[in-house]
Amino acid sequence: MKIITCIKQVPASSKVNVDPVTGVLIRDGNNVKMNPYDLYALETAFLVKEKNMNWEIHAITMGPPSAKKVLEEALHMGADKASLLTDKVFAGADVLATSYTISQLIQLIGNYDLIICGKQTTDGDTAQVGPEIAEFLSIPHVTYVKEILEIKDHSIIVKSSYDEFDEIIEMKLPALITIEKGFNVPRLPSFKRKMAMEKVTINVVTFKDLKDQNKDHYGLKGSPTQVDEIFPPIKNNQSVLLRCSPEEQASRIRDLLKDKRYL
Repeated sequence: MKIITCIKQVPASSKVNVDPVTGVLIRDGNNVKMNPYDLYALETAFLVKEKNMNWEIHAITMGPPSAKKVLEEALHMGADKASLLTDKVFAGADVLATSYTISQLIQLIGNYDLIICGKQTTDGDTAQVGPEIAEFLSIPHVTYVKEILEIKDHSIIVKSSYDEFDEIIEMKLPALITIEKGFNVPRLPSFKRKMAMEKVTINVVTFKDLKDQNKDHYGLKGSPTQVDEIFPPIKNNQSVLLRCSPEEQASRIRDLLKDKRYL
């Protein structure tokens, strides 16, 4: 049986550059790390395999060629295979185009039983990609999973955590789940695994390898969400002292907030 785990390379800090024309993050492979939520997704997959040794774990990511580093990290942690989805056609994708592109890769891989994603990414925080992948693949999904209770031959039972209650759900396989952080402790990459996986080749998939060859479904062209403007936050300790009536203070504060783009 096969688990596909979706991971992503994200900025390691808030110091990121933005393309002034396209309004998207510039991902150059520097100052990056694996999305923290994806570490919990990987660990969940490893725990499943430890109980069921016949499972295979296939880590996938979409990004520039430098994103291969997070796949190498996944292999050194315990993944069996890895695939990188990369092409300039995919650049600038919003969550919908991203989800569609990843679903195309998953269909290309095929024969999967379970897809595991982190709850969200720290660069987008939408928590939408996992569920949208499931919708494109026409499979059931459950979000905010904090525990896999049981995996049967044709179904999975999970516990999903919400603000005020937990819910136990059983759904048919193949299925997709997104993992909440904190209910397991992600393992570190192993030097022994690194040496053992040296000859493992990361599969590189580009646009020409996918079944859907319509470029309008990918990247900026396939993104119904268009960003009007995006910019990194400017931090300073400048203060303003207002000596006037309460009414005038309220008006001045409003104008200041509008000038700083908080309103």
